[in-house]
Formats: sequence, structure tokens, C-alpha cells
Amino acid sequence: MLQNNPDLKSKIDQLWNKFWSGGISNPLTAIEQITYLLFMKRLDDLDLKKQGNAAFSKEKYTSKFDGTWIPPEYRDKNVADEFSVDKNQLRWSVFKHMPAEDMLLHVQTKVFPFLKDLNGTESNFTHHMKNAVFIIPKPSLLVEAVKTIDEIFEIMEKDSEEKGQAFQDIQGDVYEMLLSEIATAGKNGQFRTPRHIIKLLVDLVQPQLGHKICDPACGSAGFLLGAYLYIVTQLEINAGRNDLKPDEDGFIRTSVSAGLSDKVQNILNNTLFGFDIDSTMVRLGLMNMMMHGVDEPHIDYQDTLSKSFNEESEYDTILANPPFTGNLDKGDVNEQFQLSTTKTELLFLENIYRLLRLGGTAGVIIPQGVLFGSGKAFKQIRKLLIERCDLKAVISMPSGVFKPYAGVSTAILLFTKVVPGDEKVKKPATQQVWFYDMEDDGYTLDDKRQKKTDHGDLQDIITQFKTRENVKEWDRTQKYFAVPAKEIIKEDYDLSFSRYKEEVFEEIEYESPAQILKQLIEAEIGNTTITNQKHIQGGIVKELLELREMIK
Repeated sequence: MLQNNPDLKSKIDQLWNKFWSGGISNPLTAIEQITYLLFMKRLDDLDLKKQGNAAFSKEKYTSKFDGTWIPPEYRDKNVADEFSVDKNQLRWSVFKHMPAEDMLLHVQTKVFPFLKDLNGTESNFTHHMKNAVFIIPKPSLLVEAVKTIDEIFEIMEKDSEEKGQAFQDIQGDVYEMLLSEIATAGKNGQFRTPRHIIKLLVDLVQPQLGHKICDPACGSAGFLLGAYLYIVTQLEINAGRNDLKPDEDGFIRTSVSAGLSDKVQNILNNTLFGFDIDSTMVRLGLMNMMMHGVDEPHIDYQDTLSKSFNEESEYDTILANPPFTGNLDKGDVNEQFQLSTTKTELLFLENIYRLLRLGGTAGVIIPQGVLFGSGKAFKQIRKLLIERCDLKAVISMPSGVFKPYAGVSTAILLFTKVVPGDEKVKKPATQQVWFYDMEDDGYTLDDKRQKKTDHGDLQDIITQFKTRENVKEWDRTQKYFAVPAKEIIKEDYDLSFSRYKEEVFEEIEYESPAQILKQLIEAEIGNTTITNQKHIQGGIVKELLELREMIK
């Protein structure tokens, strides 16, 4: 983590300060422009690496920078040749050596348009990059930004070599820190999900290669990337790799996209889907996935709660931290929803149920109010989870998990769709619900969120969840236990941990007030026998003696 690398953190801070002083003070605008530069740098580095690997293995590889590039607007005209560009001149490693004024003009008019057109005019990436704008205004700012990004990558490479951490994992840390600086996060209930919480949720859901995976409110695609890395890691482990070590949170992850077969890579490219209503976040999500080896991510601009979104029973796995504490315009809500509410946290839960195929599993982060809210819609959604789904687990999280954005208390729901929406429920699909009260996520729960020396409850949650079926009797005085669905139904479908936790009261016997006072007086005067109270002159001893007389 960056907390343990002051040099890397310092460089990131320098980059932010340069953009701020260079006139780009909106954090979301700054992160978008920085992402474009990171993408240019990473694209060149990956291409050069693949060229080297192909030369060594004598396999054929076509570089993205081979040949010439013609801007789309000139391709069908006779003047096309006049506007053709040598792709090699569009490399980061080439244009970074240009004079400042020339570099800015070159990136603005050639490199960035090439980037937007990278996957062809018909690609999803090109479609969403259509309205993207490169707005770095000053040659000096671009030069400084390019220099700092090169220095950041040098530190990342050094860390990768010395500490054995995968380069893409370090890159993920860098990108996460950049995203954490988005001060506007939290508007409309949107919060960036910490990476260790994403890894926890993914480990619990266990997405598989070939599963169609979705995040209906994907933001910067953190959950999709988490699923991708989990699947890649499992493929490596299944192939016999045994040198992978747990990361700082206790999770085993690797990024080996370059070593995947074409068949596996194609499956991964075509089974990860994300949607978001913020066009900037769609672009960030696309580039985040592409920087990690997914060539053509399926991330689209779409309001999945609106009337225009009609997908149903499409996905095997859904991982999400949808925006909550928000309300929609009732006229915009999909009319197929059964819940009569405009609260986004409830509508997203119903929508996730609808989007799951039968047998599909979801891991969703919700505000804890959903677990016990007394409103009609709150009870309806809990009833749906109990009766139509196998609600496997409710994991309560401490309120500091989403700091510094918010101190809201949240929980994780894990459930599998069992009964389709048009089928009558004969008996609840849930037999019992497993509860866990997470007290420690391995980080301080203040605004700084510093890493602790241990993993907190993270790995224990995974261990206890996986072995829960082997337990016949539960001790409800502990931080985890299972509750029969019948009992939950009797409690009006209440899913709060505290409802079922049994408190242990220990009887404590205290000494009498007179005895306590005697001990205090003796301690004050040095354990001497009090023979003449007239010699006691004021102070605490006098007050204690007066109090002793009062209680006789």
C-alpha cells in the first residue's frame, strides 16, 4: 500500500499540486486528465513489453503503433494521406522528448485523438471517448506531469522488483490513491469502495471463469477489476503455481493477463459488464480495466433503474456498492419494479434480484438501515431476499469503513436467486442466515484510514463463512452465528445483527461504601490509625471523613 511507500505517495501529491497550480482545480477533472496520461504511458510500456516477449518467443505480435494512423474524419476523403500520422510518433517514449510547445500541440492534435480512436470507430471505448477532451492548458504543466508520471512508474518498477509485488497491483494502489482524491465523491450517495472490502466481497462470492458478471453502478470499475483479478489468480493456482503470497490484507492476488491464452482472455473480455450514469466515471472505468489487461471492457453509460433499461435474468454474478441515501424522480423509475419507493438503495436491491439468473449470486453493500427499516418498502425487500433468494450472509461493517467520505454504517448482503419473480413462493428459499459483526477491517476507522499491522476480521470472515455449514449449534454471544429463517420472519424480517445477539451479563459484587471510604482515607494518610480527627486539617481527607460520617 502507498502508506508504506512515502516516495510514491510524495510523487502522487506532487502530481496533484502541479495540476492544482496549473489551473485544474476540480479533482474529478484532474483525475480524468491524469488518467489519460497514465493510459498513454501504460499503453506504450505494455506494447514494448509484448514486442520484446514476441521477439524472444518468436511469436507474431502486431504492435498498436505499427503503420500510420488517419483521423476518422479524413479516412474517406482524397486528403487522407496528407493527414496520416506515423503511429510510432504517438508513443509516450517518443513524444516525451519533444520541446514543451511542440509536445502539447502533438498530444492535443494527434496522440489524444489516436487514443480516443484506439479500438476502432465501432468500439465501445471509442464511443464513450467521443466527447472526451484533453484540457491541459500549459506546455509547462504537461512537461511536469509527464516527468512526474515517469518517476512514478520508475518507483513502481523498483517496488515490483524488490518486494515481489505484481506491477499491476502497485499500479492499482496508485490509481486507487488518485481516485481517493476525488473530493466530489459522495454526491448522490456515491462512495469509492476500499480495495480490501472489494477483495473481501469477491472472495465470498467467488466468481468463476465464464460467469457473466455485472456491476449495475460500477463507477471506476473497482468490483469488475476485483472479479477479473480473482479469476486470473484462481487460474494460476489451478495451473499449479504455488509461489503466490498474501498481500497486506491477507488476500492472494496476481495480475498475469499477458500470460493468459487467447481463449481465456476472450472469455474474460466478454463476461465483464458495468453501467454508470456518470459519463466521466464510465471513461475512467474503461481505462482502468484496459490498463489491467481487459482489451475491450463492456462498460456503458446507462441508468439501470430507469424505464429505458429492461435487462432481466442476464447475469450469473453481481458485485455492487450502488449509490444510496438518494431518491429518484418517481416518473423516471422503471415501471416493472414492485417496490413503491424512490429510495435508490431499495430499488437497486430489487433490480439486482431481477438481473440475476436463477442460481446467480450477488454480493452487495447496503446502508445498515435497510436491515431494520420499518417502512413498507424496507420490509418488502427483506421479504424478497428471504423468500425468493437464499440469503446466505449479512455482514455488518463498522461506520468508519467509508471515511473520509462518510461515517455511514454499512453491511454486506450475499444472496442467490432461487425463485423467479413470476412464480408463487411455496416456502421461503432461505433456511438460515449467517451473521457476522465486523469490528475491525484492518485499518484505523478515522479519516486517515491507516493500515494496521494485522488484517482485522477480514480473513476470519472468509474462514467462518466457508465453514458455517459444518456448525450444528451456534453461540449467539459471539460475533458470528446463524439464525433460522423462521425466527427472522417472526421478527418482521429484521436482519440486524443486534436483534439476534445474546448479551452476557456478569454479576459483579462491589464492596460497601463504608469500606471503600475507609480504604481511600487510609491511602491518603499513609495507612495510619486515625485516633484524633481534630488534627486533620482540611483537604481531601477532611472531606472523606465528613462523607464517612454521613453514611454511618
